[in-house]
Amino acid sequence: MPQQSWIPRWLGVLGSPIEGRVIIGPNWFASVMGTAIVASAGATLPIPVPGIITTAAWALAVLLLVALLVFMPWNWARHPENLRNLADDPIAIQFFGAPPMALLAVAGATILVGQQYLGQGVAVGAAWVLWLIGTALGLLTAVAVPFRLFTALEVRHDGAFGGWLMPVVPPMVSAAVGALLVPHTPAGEPRQTMLFVCYALFGMSLMASVVIITLIWSRLAHFGTSGSARVPTLWMVLGPVGQSITAAGALGTAALGALPPPLSTALDAFAVVFGVPMWGFMLLWLPLATALTLRAHRRNMGFALTWWSFTFPVGTCVMGTSQLAAHTDLTMFTGVAVALYTLLLVAWVTVAIRTYRQSVSGGLLTPPPVSPHAVAQKG
Repeated sequence: MPQQSWIPRWLGVLGSPIEGRVIIGPNWFASVMGTAIVASAGATLPIPVPGIITTAAWALAVLLLVALLVFMPWNWARHPENLRNLADDPIAIQFFGAPPMALLAVAGATILVGQQYLGQGVAVGAAWVLWLIGTALGLLTAVAVPFRLFTALEVRHDGAFGGWLMPVVPPMVSAAVGALLVPHTPAGEPRQTMLFVCYALFGMSLMASVVIITLIWSRLAHFGTSGSARVPTLWMVLGPVGQSITAAGALGTAALGALPPPLSTALDAFAVVFGVPMWGFMLLWLPLATALTLRAHRRNMGFALTWWSFTFPVGTCVMGTSQLAAHTDLTMFTGVAVALYTLLLVAWVTVAIRTYRQSVSGGLLTPPPVSPHAVAQKG
């Protein structure tokens, strides 16, 4: 029988029962996040980036977002058991934080890249809509997912993993993207309110992330790593780290146009006072995550959608480093930002190709109904 083209196969798989095994889960939105951050990080890099890269990434992120917003509800409507299984899975449920962050990532890329094609009015209007919806959904996941984890789902003693950050990081992304919308808020109290709301979102996510990162470190120290496709989620630790540096820098700049001195100048200085120490932790975690990933790769770590963890978190570090370069004018930060952006591009190309191949074959579309527990071990 001649091989069918990938388009009919996609459509057939998405709509076919296949014993209920076809699952379009929220983790697919990580591909939107990882693609949108290529556009945003390139647009904010201290040196010029070819427009074809940022434009193509933004356009592809929009297309992926629209496709997933259609296909995921369609899949759940046809197979309600998929949604129930996701909500009852202590691993899969964490990735409900991905759709809000995908909306927010596209909102940021639309302001930074899409504005030159859509015009300021349309781009800002679209970003506002995406930001409001993404922020509302992000606040919902930040509360609902931990609540369900605390009250209904069983977690093993070695169960802490990077995915626990997914539901609590969206408010930090809201803070970083919201900073871009502060100048487009009416001057006076509305603009100041928007600024302080973003700082509140910043603190909300930062404190929760610190707690979870501590638990991840404890699990690694006591039990080691699994060597499975869960290992790439260690890169998610870089997400709140890089995004918090980005948010602090962008909010500090926004404060100069929203508040009177000395408060505005103090918040602008906070971008460096907070950002540089946090950047130091980034420099610690990056080689640790790299070493643990290479160790798992040597032990035949399989491909999964968790590999998109190599993209968005690194992209936030690019943007955070670019913010420090803008606030300090130091060549060191510029050089590191460029190096990290190069790493981001390599990671995106690698993961995108693997995702395409696995999608065409149907492998990524038929995961187990319940995520297998990855047993952590040393040695």
